Amino acid sequence: MPRNKVISNLILLPLSKLYGFAVGVRNLMFRWHILKQREFPVPIVVVGNISAGGTGKTPHTEYIINLLHRKYHIGMLSRGYKRKTKGFVLATRRSTPLDIGDEPYQIYQKFGNDVTVAVCEDRCRGIDEMLRLDPRINLIVLDDAFQHRYVKPKVSVVLTEFNNPVFYDRLLPLGRLREPQSAIYRADMVVVTKCPQQLKAIEYRIFKKNLCLFPYQKLFFSRFYYPGLRPLFPDMATDVPHLSWLRPEDTILVLSGIANPKPLVRYLKGFEAAVKVKVFPDHHDFSRKDLESIVNRFNDIEGKRKIIVTTEKDAVRLVNNPYFPHELKKYIFFQPVEVEFDPMNVDNFDIEIQKALLKTNN
Repeated sequence: MPRNKVISNLILLPLSKLYGFAVGVRNLMFRWHILKQREFPVPIVVVGNISAGGTGKTPHTEYIINLLHRKYHIGMLSRGYKRKTKGFVLATRRSTPLDIGDEPYQIYQKFGNDVTVAVCEDRCRGIDEMLRLDPRINLIVLDDAFQHRYVKPKVSVVLTEFNNPVFYDRLLPLGRLREPQSAIYRADMVVVTKCPQQLKAIEYRIFKKNLCLFPYQKLFFSRFYYPGLRPLFPDMATDVPHLSWLRPEDTILVLSGIANPKPLVRYLKGFEAAVKVKVFPDHHDFSRKDLESIVNRFNDIEGKRKIIVTTEKDAVRLVNNPYFPHELKKYIFFQPVEVEFDPMNVDNFDIEIQKALLKTNN
């Protein structure tokens, strides 16, 4: 191990242990009912993780909403990370990513006619407001709320990434864990996300052994599926390229401001075109200077045909950005992401989550 890495670990280890102690005390206070959980008159589905970002919460939240929205009138509540507003905000047709955050905005754009979307830092208050404003709501999905223990969920879905599993990680700030791995005991379902197309039998066994789940917990494996590219500015795009049409003399510039763009980059590198990458921090709010740097990078790269591919989450911020350069609008596309569960699972995710909701309603 490099010397600077050793020094960094020596500094971060005590902080990690102190953080773990604080998290442990908080969890004990909930277990001993010193801190109280609230139950609500409608079932609550929590989608979250015990790692800091990058596990695929938004696509899995969308999957659950899409699965259930025909049977329930769903309210989706998030804290609205990096929004410019405070308190409770209900999504409307006039909302922007700055009002409610990019992830809730993305979900509202997809399901706004069928699902009530809102944001609030205080999840209990947010649920109360949603139920008051829309009495039709009979199921609430909480995005990224596994640590928000003041709400008692009916079903908890916890995600861990295939290439960064919780059992090989450490607590913040030494690693990426928000809680110790043992916190997974609170989950009803654990999903290993971003799996490769073909899972080996030994990989199933490694996760089953190292996650140490209880018999009442269900384990699932999912992967991302990428449909065709879509233009960010449909009125400007003369044609939408199919990735398989691109040749080695063509170039894709990947533009990303999400926690983990590696799966998308890996997918794009599976085609013939050259792939260049320009990465910004997670939930990045693109400034005029950022966009000027993107123009310069795009102009500098070589390629007979050049396009920009960004993520679906970045797309909702870029399309609403007043500084987005006109000259790039016909070249930029976004890559939608969908979730599919591994068919080799003994249990079926769709069936199990619906069974759990029916069971809790009895």
